[in-house]
Amino acid sequence: MTSQIDSYRFISRSTRHIMKSWVKREPARDIPWTPLNKSLDQCTVALISSAGIALKEDQPFDQEGERQNPWWGDPSFRIIPREATEEDVRFYHLHVDTGYAQEDINCVFPLSLLQQMAKSGEIGQSAPSHYSIMGYLLDETELLQETAPAIVDRLLDEEVDIVLLVPV
Repeated sequence: MTSQIDSYRFISRSTRHIMKSWVKREPARDIPWTPLNKSLDQCTVALISSAGIALKEDQPFDQEGERQNPWWGDPSFRIIPREATEEDVRFYHLHVDTGYAQEDINCVFPLSLLQQMAKSGEIGQSAPSHYSIMGYLLDETELLQETAPAIVDRLLDEEVDIVLLVPV
C-alpha cells in the first residue's frame, strides 16, 4: 500500500492551483558534478536530509510560521551527530507522515546504515555531523545564500568527502 503526500494541505485551493502552476514553470538546472578523487573506503561521508529533523534539545523547525504563511518555510538547519537515534530526535515536517521516521530514523536519515558501512569498510567513516533542513521552501533565497554556505563550511571543517542528499 502506498500513501499519497499532500504537500499543499495547509493552503487554500486557489493558492494550491497557483503553486502547482509555478512548479511547472521552474526551469531545468544543471546538476553540479565533482568526480571523487579517492576510493570510498577512504572517504568521510555526511548526510543532508530535508526531513526537518532536530535533536530533542534543539530549537524545533518553525512549523507555526509556515501554517500562518504557506508561502514561507523555515530555511534554517539542524546538526545531527552520527550517534543519534530515533530516541534523540524529533521530526518537524508538515508535508509528510513522520510516524515512519520516528519508528526508524533510517528511512529518512540512514545514520546507522552509514555506521554499518564504515564498520564493514565500504566507506572510510561517517562524518561527526550530519544535517537536516525543512523540505518545504518556496523561496530558496535564504537557503542558498545563508544556510547552504554555512553547511558547506562545516562540511569542509570536518573534511567531508561525500555528501548524500536524502530528499523527503
